[in-house]
Amino acid sequence: MTPTRFPTPRRPALLPLPNRRHAPAPPPPNRAGYATKTTPAPAPPPEDDDPFDPAAFPRVPFRFATGLALFAKRPPRPFPPPFLSPPSASFSDALSTFDRSRDRRRKAYVDGRVIQGYTNGDDAVYASAWFICANDGVGAWSARPRGHAGLWSRLILHYWASALYADAVQAGEAYTPKPVEYLERAYEQTREATSAQGNDWQGTTTAAGAQLHYRRRTEGEGVEPLLYVTNVGDSQVMVVRPGTREMVYKSMEQWHWFDCPRQLGTNSPDTPAGCAVVDEVVIREGDVVLAMSDGVIDNLWTHEIVECVCGSVERWRGGEEVKVRPGEGRDDAGMRFVAEELKEAARKIAVDPFAESPFMERAIEEGLPSEGGKMDDISVVAALCKRNE
Repeated sequence: MTPTRFPTPRRPALLPLPNRRHAPAPPPPNRAGYATKTTPAPAPPPEDDDPFDPAAFPRVPFRFATGLALFAKRPPRPFPPPFLSPPSASFSDALSTFDRSRDRRRKAYVDGRVIQGYTNGDDAVYASAWFICANDGVGAWSARPRGHAGLWSRLILHYWASALYADAVQAGEAYTPKPVEYLERAYEQTREATSAQGNDWQGTTTAAGAQLHYRRRTEGEGVEPLLYVTNVGDSQVMVVRPGTREMVYKSMEQWHWFDCPRQLGTNSPDTPAGCAVVDEVVIREGDVVLAMSDGVIDNLWTHEIVECVCGSVERWRGGEEVKVRPGEGRDDAGMRFVAEELKEAARKIAVDPFAESPFMERAIEEGLPSEGGKMDDISVVAALCKRNE
């Protein structure tokens, strides 16, 4: 099915941007120089881990069952003050990593709220019943004294989900998604948060998200699920239909040049209002929606992703034992299994110096020496579209 694609507005003139290997020089310091220590104003008491009450969200006929899987090429860096949440065992401990995400001692906060989602290296992912996303922070910022791409990717994700939820709750039954507006708001709030109180935390990130909504059927009665896909850069949203073993949609990557995707953040001319592409995609119950960082699509070709997802779904539905974790539904456990299988398939290529990979192929086409997989953070969110019963 061909999705409805909104034309991309005219884009600003290019300025030097970081690619995966090089980050731009930091801007000159102000009169006070770069802040090395901050004494943030006391934050209000943190709210619950998940402030988004599903009961307050307008009734939607469809929902996601979700699972995620993460592989980091290196441990995520601690979030800096004022986002650090004491007490922590050690400042060197990674904050808000996936396996310790429920440990309040290791939570990170902004505006007195727990920062939503999960950090995976420089990536950040989010999964809920109506919205999933995968942001890929540009790791070259780690070489800068004030660089923190993982913070940027996670904050944009947090504010993005927050803007969506707030608008939906306020609009009620009259709600209509406004994808670019949400991402633009998240971008502006992240810029403000990373520069507030004398801070100057720098970074850039790609962004790819999918919001589940619905529309009236064009033929016949009733409603059908409608996906709003928003993308800036080279993370990707893909829709796989296991019943027919086919890919029915994938978002298009956006590049300035090879290995330099469009990205939001420090020194970048890219903005959601100027660069974000929104696709409206009609899907079906039983479709699997994937939000992935480029650690997946740089190591696996599209047909390999489709085969892996469809094979995993068949094994799960065929009775392969998948342990259901506390607080997790059966379908959520199934999607976690699908995400784990896809992550593992990408990881095997990433660590193989003799493998053929899409990244290697593109690098050779650009005249660059390359072989094997691409070692990178690998983030997968898998979401099953189902009836909201």
